[in-house]
Amino acid sequence: MRLKARLDRDWKFFRGLNRTLKRVKSITPDSPNLVCDDIQAAVEKWRDHPALTFEHKTVTYGEMDAIANRFAHWAKGIGVRRGQTVALFMPNRLEYLPIWYGLSKIGAVTALINNQLIGAPLAHCLNISGAAHVIVDPETSAAFEEARELLERPMQQWMLGQAHGDQRDLSQALKSCSQLPPDRSVRDGMTAKDTALFIYTSGTTGLPKAARITHVRAQLYMRAFAGATDAGEKDRVYVTLPLYHATGGLCAMGAGLLSGGSVVIKKKFSASHFWEDVVAENCTMFVYIGELCRYLINHEEVEDEHRHKIRLMFGNGLRADVWAEMKRRFRIPDVLEFYGATEGNVSMFNFDGRVGAIGRVPGWLKKRFNFRLVQFDVEREEEIRGANGLCIEAGPGQIGECIGKIGNDARTEFTGYVDKAASDRKILRDVFEKGDAWFRTGDLMKTDSDGYFYFVDRIGDTFRWKGENVSTGEVAERLQAIPGVVEANVYGVAVEGADGRAGMAGLVVDDGFDIKAFGDTVGHDLPAYMQPVFVRILPAIQTTGTFKYRKIDLVAEGFDPTAIKGAVYYKDPTRGYVKLTKAGYAKILDGGVKL
Repeated sequence: MRLKARLDRDWKFFRGLNRTLKRVKSITPDSPNLVCDDIQAAVEKWRDHPALTFEHKTVTYGEMDAIANRFAHWAKGIGVRRGQTVALFMPNRLEYLPIWYGLSKIGAVTALINNQLIGAPLAHCLNISGAAHVIVDPETSAAFEEARELLERPMQQWMLGQAHGDQRDLSQALKSCSQLPPDRSVRDGMTAKDTALFIYTSGTTGLPKAARITHVRAQLYMRAFAGATDAGEKDRVYVTLPLYHATGGLCAMGAGLLSGGSVVIKKKFSASHFWEDVVAENCTMFVYIGELCRYLINHEEVEDEHRHKIRLMFGNGLRADVWAEMKRRFRIPDVLEFYGATEGNVSMFNFDGRVGAIGRVPGWLKKRFNFRLVQFDVEREEEIRGANGLCIEAGPGQIGECIGKIGNDARTEFTGYVDKAASDRKILRDVFEKGDAWFRTGDLMKTDSDGYFYFVDRIGDTFRWKGENVSTGEVAERLQAIPGVVEANVYGVAVEGADGRAGMAGLVVDDGFDIKAFGDTVGHDLPAYMQPVFVRILPAIQTTGTFKYRKIDLVAEGFDPTAIKGAVYYKDPTRGYVKLTKAGYAKILDGGVKL
């Protein structure tokens, strides 16, 4: 029986891997076939099939293509040329994919800006995009206006909706644009190694970085998930994740659109309406991040959670306990957990559903994959090297950093960031032989004897909260600008039952510090996922021998008010920062407080 189970597991793994490789094997960096050509091929094959649904409006593949063509001709008409960038700063909506799809038809690059950003981080992302034009809608135009004075160059604002002031009316401009595809000659000479998108990712320090997503990488994301999910014409993918990230904007779109299926887009996630929507829209798959699933299992039972037709959920960051409960409570047949870095060259799938694993590489296939785990010193935050100066591979059960060997093919290349210095910092050299180069994922993992990979934690100063990477350096810089704050040391703390880590700030303050005023400023200046959940007052901040802020002891102490000297505050959703008591601490541990 044990042998049969193992054979069944291996067979399921092999089938999933084979499906995926078949879809991506023809992708090459030097090919003139771009991501828009992949989507166009789907349009030609399924022109009259439903493609996208948003707020009860559905467009067919042909109608989606017509929308994209209008954007292509609009951009061409205002002087946007191949290789130039247009910034897209909007929440999820029907036009999101057609916009960047259309722009790619004329060889333009689209910078996908996180629609939650405000102020300096927003201006930074717009500045490094190099865009002269930005597309906004009524929900994001105010944030752009506030950030405008921080821009390094003038940027024309195009409103998809009712225009005001110096905004240009994009909705009106599109009416005079052709629905026919632009002449393909406009992108003659382009290859798949040219840039298609900028997707922003937070590093271990500082502001967001713009990852350069080539047509190759966009094709890999979309085709891989069309194969990995075994998607077909009858599949409908429910997407509540933001389309400015690769998981929702590329992986889910590929699963839905490259096999003749369709995508149901929601503006944002709602645990209260999730199953109602899934049932009403006849969805067969949905894409997740771990936090989304935790909200679902913590929500009270609803009738629709047992009436759905979901056959597969796919995504990343799913904790083992939440995983098991999702399958049991909601009767979901299969879970496809995957791992991948937006800008990196490491990706893996857990095709056979081993609970808690992010992927698998059987021993007999190890040489076919470009990634390894190397032993890592967490305290010094660097790889452990042997007497020969080379890195040491981590064995089963050992925790190590996951790295990917950099090559020249579609699957192993590292295109990096707009910032070359930031790209160089992600490359590890002289790893297993002198002169080799590997991409550093910044993630600690471990493997077991069967070749399954398990995520352990992020290295350094970045933690994940609400599905977003939070840079502690960026948050600390913002907090230190608040009156009364002398120094700020920001880190993530584990909270029982919560995915990721909740932000906590250790503050050194002066006599003018006011916790209420501090909370008001935080609420106004920082996106919700960057706002510290906990604040503690410190007499001083300890530093290491190299003058880096020491966090390890603070992280270990957590937010227990009985174990901490000095005041500890918790950010109440309605009252702002309030002092955390022993009773309040117990309530948080029991899951009685919404973080």
